[in-house]
Amino acid sequence: MQKILSVMRKACENYNLIEDGDKIAVGLSGGKDSLALLTALKRYQSFIDKKFELIAIAIDLSGGKNDYSAIKAYCDEINVELHIIPSNVFEVVFDIRKEKNPCSLCANLRRGLLNSHAKELGCNKVALGHHKDDLIETFLMSLFFEGRLSTFKPKTYLSRVDITVIRPLIYCDESEIIKISNNFPILYNNCPANKHTERENAKKILKNLDQIYPNAKEKIFNAIINPQRYNLFDKI
Repeated sequence: MQKILSVMRKACENYNLIEDGDKIAVGLSGGKDSLALLTALKRYQSFIDKKFELIAIAIDLSGGKNDYSAIKAYCDEINVELHIIPSNVFEVVFDIRKEKNPCSLCANLRRGLLNSHAKELGCNKVALGHHKDDLIETFLMSLFFEGRLSTFKPKTYLSRVDITVIRPLIYCDESEIIKISNNFPILYNNCPANKHTERENAKKILKNLDQIYPNAKEKIFNAIINPQRYNLFDKI
């Protein structure tokens, strides 16, 4: 956890992710990444010189069928208020819309619910558990499927809902989170598309690149976060 805290602090300072008076809602999926983020932010709260509030919001995609009792107990243990929001996202995506590529719609619906409930609870920021590997995988997916150079940002203001989305784990390798994942009450992912997504393919591509070209992942990451390294066509 010390390594995660170190790189998270660096990201927070570099991008001014956390400010005095913030009320931050952590989007708690129940997976290792969001639980690591919640735990790291709670520890960060104890020594940072800025004062901020922290809550957790879990969007139950299966209409209230998930068992959050272990996660609720964990949140109580670390003294974080947890809000569980039932939703019919899975029903809409898989039964009503019958999406062949469900991830995009699911993510949009989930984040819409997360942001709106965070606003209702008085939060001005939402923290998501995306890490370094997610950043690079999103870049590859955008390149291969959309033909554009794009990925998510460490900090994004959403004017429509007046919420700022932050990603404090942006410098963190997924391998560091895996090392501590046994400490968390991870919720089983009951998504019908689990392990059969384009993101899984991007993970495999990234892993293969790193085997063929040593440190490829790190070089791609540094190319993304350092604009001075860009050398693309200018607009005509």
